[in-house]
Amino acid sequence: MSTLAQGSLAPDFDLPAEGGSRIKLSDLRGRKVVLYFYPKDNTSGCTLEAIDFSARKADFEAVETIVVGVSPDSVKSHDSFRRKHDLSIRLASDENHAMLESYGVWAEKSMFGHKYMGVVRTTYLIDRDGRIVQVWDKVKVKGHVDEVLAAARSA
Repeated sequence: MSTLAQGSLAPDFDLPAEGGSRIKLSDLRGRKVVLYFYPKDNTSGCTLEAIDFSARKADFEAVETIVVGVSPDSVKSHDSFRRKHDLSIRLASDENHAMLESYGVWAEKSMFGHKYMGVVRTTYLIDRDGRIVQVWDKVKVKGHVDEVLAAARSA
């Protein structure tokens, strides 16, 4: 896995999102963006992370920061996930993995000796000009949102 370097320009993307909308990074210029990648809707760690980000959405907005979660799940899955857990953050779908690959988060993983391709839980903080300010790779969910919020406040 090769994550993008701090200070580099974040690759633009245009992805389908909840409710039939689209999210394009270049449309978010002028605001900071927390781009967090997670493996799968409705799994324990991913659900906790999405709930945590949703709970702090107003705090992120107060520092002109939008939160976008990205996984390879379909928009239909995202819509169900948002309804089931009352999520308020944006969720984008990258079913073909092109954007996930461009951010270096689609990688070989291993569980119980079985190797497979999947999303490595990673978060990027992107500044108002589209540059990567900070990268958290191999994220542990507990306390992560508070750490990202602190970085967004100081960016």
